[in-house]
Amino acid sequence: MTETRRLLDASTALSLLLRVQSVPHAFYGSVLTAVLANSPQSDEIFCVVEGGQNQPHAFRRVRDALAGNADFTITHSPWTNRLHVTYRRYIPAIEIEILPAGEHGPRHLDQTTVMKMEGLPFLTISEFLRSKLKSWMIRGEDRDAQDIVYVLGRHWTRVDINRIPENDMNFFVARHTSVAPAWAAVRRRYGV
Repeated sequence: MTETRRLLDASTALSLLLRVQSVPHAFYGSVLTAVLANSPQSDEIFCVVEGGQNQPHAFRRVRDALAGNADFTITHSPWTNRLHVTYRRYIPAIEIEILPAGEHGPRHLDQTTVMKMEGLPFLTISEFLRSKLKSWMIRGEDRDAQDIVYVLGRHWTRVDINRIPENDMNFFVARHTSVAPAWAAVRRRYGV
């Protein structure tokens, strides 16, 4: 079984438990790039979970949804404010980091920010690029840059320029000139 398939299987199991509890969520990470590229290898997956405003915090919603489920274990690090769920049906186990919507990804997860792929909710291309760009601006990791280059270069027609921080993208394009034509095409499409 490929690593991408393992990540998708773990995501499917997590998504089912979250849907039963009506918890809005969407996946993102290099797993989306692997799905788009039909690549068997991927090693990064996150789950953005909506919470707040008359709802419990995203972490609490996930803990409640997974309570009593033997396939998942939960690790919460309060001092770093991180929550990881580990899917234990596979060896090695698969870890998915839970991210609160608004802090990571869009504040609201709905039909404008989420798309279905492989039967799972993923951030849309624009929201994926926005999240990856934010990560790249903070950490400067090559993995994030590769994902941005791949997705922007091949799926620029699906990018909503209103969701992309223009200064950050211009800074990125100055360092990764291979996506300059795709970014220029997005700008032309929106008359910028």
